Amino acid sequence: MKSGILNLTEGKIFSTLIRLALPLMGTSFLQMAYTLMAMSWVGRLGTVSHPEIATKSEAAIGAIGMLLWLTASVAYLAMIGSEVAVGQSIGAKKMKRAAIYASHSTTTSIVLSVLWVSLLAIFAYPILSFFKLEADITADAVLYLRILTISLPFQFLSYNFTGIYNGAGRSIIPFRNNAAGLVLNMILDPILMFAMGMGLHGAAIGTVVSQLFVFALFYYQIRHGNKILGYFPFFIKPKLMYLKRIFFLGTPVSVMNSLYAIINMNLARVASIHGGHLGMMAQTTGGQIEAVTWNTSQGFSTALSAFVAQNYAANKIERGRKAYIYTIRVMLTLGVAVSICFILFGAQIFGIIVPEENAMRAGAEYLFVMGLVQIFMMFELTTQGMFNGIGRTIEPAVISITFNALRIPLAYYLASQMGITGVWWAIAISTICKGIILPTWFAVVYRRIRRRKPKIG
Repeated sequence: MKSGILNLTEGKIFSTLIRLALPLMGTSFLQMAYTLMAMSWVGRLGTVSHPEIATKSEAAIGAIGMLLWLTASVAYLAMIGSEVAVGQSIGAKKMKRAAIYASHSTTTSIVLSVLWVSLLAIFAYPILSFFKLEADITADAVLYLRILTISLPFQFLSYNFTGIYNGAGRSIIPFRNNAAGLVLNMILDPILMFAMGMGLHGAAIGTVVSQLFVFALFYYQIRHGNKILGYFPFFIKPKLMYLKRIFFLGTPVSVMNSLYAIINMNLARVASIHGGHLGMMAQTTGGQIEAVTWNTSQGFSTALSAFVAQNYAANKIERGRKAYIYTIRVMLTLGVAVSICFILFGAQIFGIIVPEENAMRAGAEYLFVMGLVQIFMMFELTTQGMFNGIGRTIEPAVISITFNALRIPLAYYLASQMGITGVWWAIAISTICKGIILPTWFAVVYRRIRRRKPKIG
């Protein structure tokens, strides 16, 4: 290891991949745990005589969760750009160029965060009114969102620093930082929500403090700890050549995830129309539970992206292909296990978050349908990592955007025929299509590139 860098082009493939993927999975689970923990505490706000307090609060935090998903998707532009550009530069033994890319991605992250957070703060009410929830739920959600905007610029930078560390093969650092933030959040939420009587908005304040703490850890480590890639500046006057590369790599993934979030916001609106706040709660809370497999797959996908980026630049693409095969085997095993749990024990699992009878029934219906397609989702996300690692982020974006967009008309049609369950089947059908087509497409692409020397920008 040199200057905080881990060389991924040598050594045993499976053990190296697992060592890289586990902290990434842990980081993803920790980010999911922030929301799940808040939802769990919010699910206990109701009383025996007024259980609707909990379900309405869950609907409010679910709407916010959709916007936070969109926020993270915007932040992915700089994160993926730095992850791949830094990883490929390191693989090509061009350390100075890696540091330059780190500076450019950080500058990009700062500018994007200021623009995005200003938009959310100013237009919070019309944005949240889109979900067609009751007026009191929307009002609670607006205040919750405006509290969160305090920490969002720092969260953007934390995402960007995560990409830099991932590209350098040091995924354990973001994991440790997010773990520390989660522990702080676990302590703060019950104190602020119940002991100090802040209720729903106490969860927002706890999240803000925790995210500021995570950023502080990143800042200290980069400036005073291991000083990864040397003392690279955070804010610079960007050069077009490097900026174009960051945007070329990061924009397709960011647009793909942003559109995915927007599409799911529309699906939440359909769920709200056909199922009221219980329908929306089932989708948003159920989606967070489903994130168990999503985040596992995303962790391996990100690991593959960093692993393949370095090996592709070193003209060792076959190492990446073998890592992909290992990952598919792991995903298949885990996918079957999670599917069985969702199909057979959906109500009990949902009840851990919202222990209310109507909520558990609605959540069980969602998890049953999603349990049927978990393996296909894992195949899609894992293959995305392979495409990202070789610098071809457009193909998975095209597949994802196309079939996710089809969910909206399909959901409207199926919901008119089947009720709220039709929305869940619209999601499931598109997931199956993506999980079959994207791996097939990569198999075709791989045959074309395996004998060709990569060109690194």
